[in-house]
Amino acid sequence: MTAAAWHSQMFPPEGASAAEGIRNQLGRPELDLLTILVRESAQNSWDARTGDTAVDYHLDLRVVGPAHAPAWRELLTREVPAHEQLPLRKSISGPSIRILTVSDRGATGLGGPTRADNAVVENHDFVSFIRNIGEPRDTELGGGTYGFGKGIFYLLSRPGTVLVHTRCRVQGGFETRLMGCALWKSYAEGEGLSGRRYTGRHWWGVTSSDGVVEPLIGADADAAAERLGLRGFGHDETGTTVVVIDPDLGEREIQEAGSYLAETITWNLWPKMLADPDDGAPPMRFSVQCNGITVPVPDPRETTPLDMFVAAYQTIRSEDDHNNLWYLGNPRTKLGALGLEKQFLPPFAETPAGEAAGISGTVHHVCLMRTAELVVTYHAGPKPAAEYVSYAGVFRADVALDSTFASSEPPTHDAWNWQSLDGLDKRFVKMAFTRIKESIEKLIEIDGRIRATSSEISLGAASRSFSDLVAGAWGNGGASDYRRAFKPAAPAAPTGTVQLSGDLYDAGDGLGSPPGSGDAPEPGPSNGRRPRVEYLDAPYYEIHSDDVLLVQAFRVTALGLYHCAADLGVALAGTSSRETDPPRGASEPRLVGWKGPDGTLHTELTQALEGGEDVWRVLVRPAPDTTTEIAVSARREEAPR
Repeated sequence: MTAAAWHSQMFPPEGASAAEGIRNQLGRPELDLLTILVRESAQNSWDARTGDTAVDYHLDLRVVGPAHAPAWRELLTREVPAHEQLPLRKSISGPSIRILTVSDRGATGLGGPTRADNAVVENHDFVSFIRNIGEPRDTELGGGTYGFGKGIFYLLSRPGTVLVHTRCRVQGGFETRLMGCALWKSYAEGEGLSGRRYTGRHWWGVTSSDGVVEPLIGADADAAAERLGLRGFGHDETGTTVVVIDPDLGEREIQEAGSYLAETITWNLWPKMLADPDDGAPPMRFSVQCNGITVPVPDPRETTPLDMFVAAYQTIRSEDDHNNLWYLGNPRTKLGALGLEKQFLPPFAETPAGEAAGISGTVHHVCLMRTAELVVTYHAGPKPAAEYVSYAGVFRADVALDSTFASSEPPTHDAWNWQSLDGLDKRFVKMAFTRIKESIEKLIEIDGRIRATSSEISLGAASRSFSDLVAGAWGNGGASDYRRAFKPAAPAAPTGTVQLSGDLYDAGDGLGSPPGSGDAPEPGPSNGRRPRVEYLDAPYYEIHSDDVLLVQAFRVTALGLYHCAADLGVALAGTSSRETDPPRGASEPRLVGWKGPDGTLHTELTQALEGGEDVWRVLVRPAPDTTTEIAVSARREEAPR
């Protein structure tokens, strides 16, 4: 096997980029390094897809085992620069060597020439990734733009060092290549005219006859990769493995970092995990291992709140013209498609990856993406006033404007900054945000209520601040609707039914008077025979066993034993009428049970209770797209004659 060694790049007389300048080209990103690594590397893998099969994207975070650690120390310390010039030796000479490998299969690999001075333009992936910095993208509708994203590999490595193991197609077959790259700090050796300055860039490989460092190729590359314990390639397999040496995990333990990587994949790459409508298979497959143990990658369709974004995304897949957003100036231009999903969302388990994406507590965001369908960011829209009211959206830029939106992105591809553009491009991107905001405002009103729609929406929870509107999901009423929805009806039968009004009045022996028809009796226990139902505070929503229920507290103030029943109906919008017999197939409110003073839930249709000071609660599952009406009746149990 040809011996590879480290070589440091000197500044040529014409000048060159120093390592510090290259490392700083990513700027100061808001996202953490592991998140950027997942986003940028998966984007590279997607842009390099062969199209013959799904792209396999794999992350492996581990400590090099004792069988391979000696090879790391032997091969990678040959002519390694001094610690001040490159602190690699410290990372691989200790008791354990930690690495993070990012690999893809079903991608083209890094093909083309290995030297940057070659004029080949059709395929120069190896030179673009290994040698050059800042080359424009050459993949139509790709996710990348500047070519700076590869800098994240060096930033994540404590010694700024990576290994690149790739297999690509060449004329006559396949070729495997292995090369080390390091990016640290520029430095000088000697002083004055006799001294030499170095860029801070280093390569591990073999030196050609004209002094250019080249990768190990073919059998030499395969042999070295096997000694290092790197994942190999199948007979006709192409792709790339990038090894980040001694990754900086921050304060995370290695197992915690593995879980974070798996969650980050889902939050940032979930569109690539969904089945393609044409062949029913996802375009990318993802897997994560941590010290040899598989870490499950969450399914976005079963992960709250990502399932809402998935639902919104499915609406724009339908290519319905109603989803399109337009620039109405001259020329009239399609900006993209927007899908929105709305729910009352119970509290969900927050995750570090979700928080890194800017989502915690409630969801009021639109996922922005370009034609490549890679998540750019979760754009926060107006936050509904109600605590549990949530919406999720997906906006995909139109294919004709893909380059416009790409030009608005920073090197980390995590924002659309219309301020950085000029002319029509600036107007297009800015108008996209305006149209998104307008669409959201049509979905929710200023006070946070959800507008009525014809679509079937999942029922969720509402907060106490939302309790003025007692609706199953998408009621139209405002604060005054609470009185309308629960306005007492004229007594029609000797059942003692009392419709919820928020006021206390006497139902008597079934012939009570509504508020305003006479003086209401004073609250408090009574030993008379006239049962009185007192409603305590406004109704509110609570989460019970992952279900959202409407809760009304009450008590029967007259002493004695009573049987209580709940008469449930749907208030008709804009009227004082109520509907107790729903149309065929329609949902209707359901009684869940009665919760006693001790917190015990009773599931009988009627509940026996002692009148007096004890507070009971009736629990109801409202019907979606309705305003639910509750009427509680109390019937005194007569003593036997």
